[in-house]
Amino acid sequence: MSQGTTTRTGGRGLTALLTCAMAFSMLQLFLLGALGPRLVEESVVSAGVLGLTTTVGFGAAAVLSPAGGRVVDRFGPRRCLVALLLLSALALAAIGAAPGAGVLLVAVALGGLPQALANPATNKAILAAVEPARRGPVTGLKQSGVQLGAFAAGLPLAALAGVAGWRGAVWAAAGAAAGAAVWAARLLPADPPPKATPSSWLPRGTITWLAAFSLLLGGGIASVNTYVALYGTQRLGLGPTAAAALVAVLGVAGIAGRVGWSRQAGDPARAVWLPGVLAAGAVGAALLLAAATRVPPLAWLAAVAVGVFAVAGNAVSMVLVMQRSAPGRAGQDSALVSAAFFAGFAVGPPLFGLLAEAGRYGTGWLLVAAEFAGACAVAVAWAVRERRGRTGGPADAPPPGSSSKGQAPA
Repeated sequence: MSQGTTTRTGGRGLTALLTCAMAFSMLQLFLLGALGPRLVEESVVSAGVLGLTTTVGFGAAAVLSPAGGRVVDRFGPRRCLVALLLLSALALAAIGAAPGAGVLLVAVALGGLPQALANPATNKAILAAVEPARRGPVTGLKQSGVQLGAFAAGLPLAALAGVAGWRGAVWAAAGAAAGAAVWAARLLPADPPPKATPSSWLPRGTITWLAAFSLLLGGGIASVNTYVALYGTQRLGLGPTAAAALVAVLGVAGIAGRVGWSRQAGDPARAVWLPGVLAAGAVGAALLLAAATRVPPLAWLAAVAVGVFAVAGNAVSMVLVMQRSAPGRAGQDSALVSAAFFAGFAVGPPLFGLLAEAGRYGTGWLLVAAEFAGACAVAVAWAVRERRGRTGGPADAPPPGSSSKGQAPA
């Protein structure tokens, strides 16, 4: 896409499409979390294997993300967004047909492919079709698609599962993803011919700090996404549908948090400090979940806080990637930060799962708080480093992507 396409695709239609793409890229894992009590009750998986599904899905995404970023830079966002949605539909259909844990894990691994493409493809589309002044808000809206997926999994699809069974709910989601692929093919303009791009498999500079922040943040968020519904049924006295609603509440709060904080991150000077602020708020959210063991209603407040602070942190990091990436590297830099985030998602739930199987949820939430605290420490250290660098002379120049002209599309 080129700047000439801004008028046709840079408005609400593009924003809605990118939001849907982000929602479908991770919907399978939100569904497994929201429908987890039903799967455990039907002996499709155990509580430990439920955490393993997250490890497999995000482990695959973490491994594939660096290559996914290079693919997006080479082939363009339209081709990759259509592929993302078709792969999501296929993964969801396979999950719905899985007879047991083995096939389920293979299907979840397939779902790592759309996750690997999601941030590079959507960020690339924004840089090509959205003027710099609107990139922060549009990024927040499209990143909120992930939480829209959480809401869909936790409320309408969980309710559908109560009528049509969990398989029927997953198959309905697969059909919707296939329909979104058709929409993407019709809405987006053709990509330019594929071109060779220089590859980079290791993060550099600011991207290194954002990757470290995302690794720790992802570990905590994934544990909440995967186990909060099971926590509700096993420790808080909630039924399966009410427990799934915790995921929906988290999703709605995450949408508001990502949109609101990403608007604030549109100012590059302010954006530097936001990751640390949001990670600090996430620590408080995790402590509320631990306290809910004794005061169950706190779980609802905690779900809101996780969405507003922890989940929003990932959206702000994506705004920073677009502000700081060199021309032609937006896809790869987005992928490297995403890979770290996905690696955190792969590692966090199995550790929490060991504590959940032992009934030690309170300790598990303290572990999540420690992960968020680590993310906060990394973010604050980077922000201090950035401020010292800018006050030292040459670094006073605005970061890439912060000028009125914005970053040149790759």
